[in-house]
Amino acid sequence: MAIRAVVFDVFGTLVYMQERRHPFRRLIRLLEAKGYRSRAGDAARIMSHDVGLAGAAALLGAGLQAQELASLERDLQAELASVRLFDDAAAALQALAARGLRLGLCSNLAAPYAAPVRALLPLDFDACAWSFEVGAIKPDPAIYAYVCERLGCAPAEVLMIGDTSADDWLGPREFGMHSRWLRRQADDARDGTIAGLDQVLAEVERLAG
Repeated sequence: MAIRAVVFDVFGTLVYMQERRHPFRRLIRLLEAKGYRSRAGDAARIMSHDVGLAGAAALLGAGLQAQELASLERDLQAELASVRLFDDAAAALQALAARGLRLGLCSNLAAPYAAPVRALLPLDFDACAWSFEVGAIKPDPAIYAYVCERLGCAPAEVLMIGDTSADDWLGPREFGMHSRWLRRQADDARDGTIAGLDQVLAEVERLAG
């Protein structure tokens, strides 16, 4: 079955942050200092709800003082302002679109990070599966089903590209999609991996082979 669509992870794949301040991680640490007992699924809960920092605190059943929230918001805004497109992203996306392929995004993301990504991308995507809108995070099959459905494609017609093994390579493959693990800094090559986005079109053509 020919590839009709390519779906991309976002951070670490299409974009990166020049300045990392981890405001949501800091939020949980502040809450812990107030007696909150953190749980393994806290980050997943935040990324699967459409909330900012104050909303995330409320979601976890805790509150912040105005000064604490203002400090976290400054860190968040610094991160958002530092989001940049990888050098190979624009050309790769435009080449895929020029071939008539449908394009999608599938990202585990806290809600405030989506806007700067949208502003940087050089074209409109046919489907976006943001975890905070879907209510599920990778590698939950629900998020892959969501993006495939909105692309109007069967899983076997979709190629997923991303920089995380479980979320972007193994998870999509178990769901029935094709996948390639983007390993920009890796010294070794292995089956199912690529070193840059300039290789995506060749992978699409190889799968059509």
